[in-house]
Order: sequence, then structure tokens, then C-alpha cells
Amino acid sequence: MKNTTTHVEPEGCKRWAPAINAALVAFVLIVLPLFVLLGGRNGEKPAVWIKTAVGDLRRGSDEVSLLNENVPTHADKLLGGLLVEGFDQESCRSRYQSAMYRRNAGRQPSQHLVSKLRSHEALQRRCGPGTAAYTNALEQLKSGKSVVSPECRYLVSISYRGLGNRIIAAASAFLYAVLTDRVFLVDPSNGMDELFCEPFPNTTWLLPPGFPLVSYQGFYLSTPERYGKMREDGVLRTGEINGSAAGDLPAFAYIHLDHNQTDADKLFFCDDDQRLMSSIQWLVMRTDGYIAPGLFLVRAFQSELDALFPERDAVFHHLGRYLFHPTNRVWGLITRYYDAHLARARRVVGIQVRVFPWQADSPELLEQIKTCTQSQKLLPAVVGEEDDGPPAAAPGGAAKPTAVLITSLKAWYYDKIKGAYWERATANGEVVVVDQPSHEEAQRYHVKSHERKAWAEVYLLSTADTLVTTAESTFGYVAQGLGGMRPWVLRMGMINTTVSWPCSRDVSMEPCYHVAPVYDCRRREDAGKIVPHVRHCEDWPTGLKLVDLKD
Repeated sequence: MKNTTTHVEPEGCKRWAPAINAALVAFVLIVLPLFVLLGGRNGEKPAVWIKTAVGDLRRGSDEVSLLNENVPTHADKLLGGLLVEGFDQESCRSRYQSAMYRRNAGRQPSQHLVSKLRSHEALQRRCGPGTAAYTNALEQLKSGKSVVSPECRYLVSISYRGLGNRIIAAASAFLYAVLTDRVFLVDPSNGMDELFCEPFPNTTWLLPPGFPLVSYQGFYLSTPERYGKMREDGVLRTGEINGSAAGDLPAFAYIHLDHNQTDADKLFFCDDDQRLMSSIQWLVMRTDGYIAPGLFLVRAFQSELDALFPERDAVFHHLGRYLFHPTNRVWGLITRYYDAHLARARRVVGIQVRVFPWQADSPELLEQIKTCTQSQKLLPAVVGEEDDGPPAAAPGGAAKPTAVLITSLKAWYYDKIKGAYWERATANGEVVVVDQPSHEEAQRYHVKSHERKAWAEVYLLSTADTLVTTAESTFGYVAQGLGGMRPWVLRMGMINTTVSWPCSRDVSMEPCYHVAPVYDCRRREDAGKIVPHVRHCEDWPTGLKLVDLKD
């Protein structure tokens, strides 16, 4: 996938929609004379402002919602400097339009993070695919020999499992690449090239065809070059005296951080092992989890991480909004649904119901959703069967509805919640509209249409004002992180929970790292108690989550 496309205008004049024509005429007749008479304020250049406004009108609703009154008009398309100008907007419309669809403006990145991202983009251009440095590195890899002082170093991230897993894994692997000055390349399989735009300007993050390690997607526990195995077998050693010499290192190492990782694999999070790995030119990583909390335990990374993320609970929030821009086909799904169902709402409540195909429809979970949303004042209660509730507003009145966006593989929960608000009036007279974009009934891996809908629904959830999510769900983790929200988490299915209430507010919008290291590398100390901003997760007690102590 390339950053630029050749855009060819059709012959003749492009016909404008009548609504756009009318809006433009009104604009010219009313606003333009005012600017001519009064001029711009605060140094603003009227001609520039007018050109931008006319351009937005001409683009129409396929690209920019004209009716989204609940999003700040001053939306920052560069997200505080996370993004840069210079991309072809037609090749990836979501990159610069996403801020216009978010009700929550999100956190501001630190200047150090912005500077670090620009430096990393330069590294990707200098050493990435298509450069002489990349060609030389491939030749070195083919030779099977290490190089003492490599010009460039690389991290290849294997893409596998569900969409939520792939997103949080790629984000945290990218963080590791940034911390260690490695070119970041993602395995293009599993839709990574069809769901997401290129995040780096004038280069690619996709591993090109012809990679010498032809079986890298199948690397697993038995792979001889697995880092943990080489440490177990004594092939690799740490330490200043008996440690492996640079000339004895392999051309690459496979980092296995899957759910069945061994104790030796978890040495990845130890300082001595990170020093050893820094001399290996190529690393291939398999993880389906969010390893960022583990990186905060590595002492060598801590000062840099503190500078990059002074708000420790916004790591995925920033990295996710930097990396993951829906392709035009997915963006069309998002904007069409948003404009039709959410743009006019006074408030949007997202409810993510994660159920597996083999699970029966659960009245208990439905009751939990109802109790949670009503007790926390997210949605109004409904009146009894014989009560019509408060008088309805006059037709065409100014009252705006509350929109409920439900995402689930199944339609049963949507049908029940929609029915409750259709068949009964609300106690406070509030109008509630319930919608669900799709219900696929089963998760379909490697099916492109299914993956596109899943990514669109995650993104739509992230545009809500408030979120209710299912415990342990990576789908929910991605939505809350992109949207910058601490969700209300449904207790159903939580591990070892003894609480009786239906939901609780999450301590952080960060994803949980489910298979995190249990102990500190040097001492048998609980990994959730080593640094104050890395705590155990409420929905997965052995996992780790980044929290911000200021919250």
C-alpha cells in the first residue's frame, strides 16, 4: 500500500448535490459580504478561511459530516502533533478527518513523544524497504551470520488471532521498536494491508514479499532461534564476563510472547537480556497481547517512557491514534453509519457485548447491562406497562435523542434493548434510539468483509460519549483507548470476582496485558507492585495494566 495515489477527475463538470448547492449559495450571499466588510479577526485571512469552507461543502457527506453538531468545530486534525501534514488525503481520508467524528477531543501528546515520532519516521525512511540499508540487512540475514555494529536494526511483528489482538499487539510492538531504535515492519497477512493505511510518510510499515525467513509466520515454541530456547540451551548468555560475544550472536532471534510463553521467554523483560538483544540485528516477535506494561518494568526504558508518556494511562491512546487509520473502504462504512445514526444524537452510549458463538443468549448478562446503564445514569429507566410516561415532545421539536450503539456478534441483546425502549416510555421523557450495525453470529477469521465490519464497529464505539464494555475483551480495549475513555466494565465472566454489582468504572483506559511477567527479574517480587503505575487488572487479576496516579 502506498502513501500517494493518482487522482483523475472525470471529464466535464462535477455535478453538485442540491443541498450542497443551496448551502453554497447561502454561504456566498450571507457570509462572504460580511468578511469583505469586516475582514478577518485576530489576523485570520478571510480568503483562506473561505476557500477551506467552500472546499468542505463541495466534498459533501461522503467525506465530511455537515450535521455533526456535537463535535467541536475546532477539531485538531493533527491530534496535537501526533500526525504530520504531507500525506495524500484522497488515499486515506480517515487520517485527517477522524477528529471531526470524535466527541472526545482526547489527550494531548507530550512534545517529547511528538519529537520521537518524527525521529522514528526518519529512521523508517532511512532504513526501511527500498533503501540500500534494507538491502544490505537482508543480505546479512541470508548469510546466517551476525554483524557486530549493524547500520540499522529491525523488528518484524507477526499478525495473528482476532482484530483486537492484532491491534494492541502491533501498538505495543511499535512502542518497543521506538524505544530500541528499530525499524518496525508488520506482517501484511490477516488484513493488515487492507484495514489500515500506512502510518509513516514516504515509506511503508509492511514487510515486503521475498523476506528470507520464508516460514517466519509459523515460528513457535520449537523454532531453534527462539530467544527463550537459546537462553535455556546456553546458546546465548548474558553478563559482562561470560556473556555472548557480538560475533557469536545469531543473525536473528524469534521473540515468543504468546499465551504459552516459558519463563525463559519472559526474560525479554529483563535489563540484561535487553542489552544482549540490542546487538541482534533482526528480531521477529509473536504476541497477541499488549506488552507495554511489561516494558515499563525494564529499568533501561523507564526514564524514556516517563518523558514520552507523562500520563501513563494514555500510551495506547496516543500510539493507537498515530498508527491505526481505517482505509477508505472501512472509513466509508464508519462515516455512512455515523452520519445516519449518530451525528444528530445529543449523546451516544456505546455498549460492547462480547459473547462467543457457543454461548447461549444470557438473560443474566442482559439484566446486568440494564442495571449497569440505568444505575450509573447512562440510560434512563423505562416506566411500567400501563404508564405512558411524561408527555411526548411535539413532532419536529428540538429535543435530540440519546443514541445507543450496540456491537455484538449476536442480535439478541440488541433486539431486547431496542424493544425495551420502543415498547415502554422512558421515565424522564428522554428519547432513546437503539441501533446495531451488524450481527455476524460467529467470528469469521480471514474473511475480509467480516474484518472490515469489525474494524468499523470498533472505531464507531470509540466515537461515543460513554462506553460499556465486556470484561477481558480486546475489542473493548481498542475502542476505549482510541476514544480516550475509561469504560464501565460489565462484571459477567470476570475471573475470580466476588463482587455483586453489575459493572464498575475501569481504573484506566489502557488495555490489560493478560500474560504479563509475574515476578521481577532479579527478585521474586510481584510484578504488579514494582512501580506504582503498573497494577494488576481488575478483569484479569494476573494481568498488568498501566494507570495514572493522578486519576
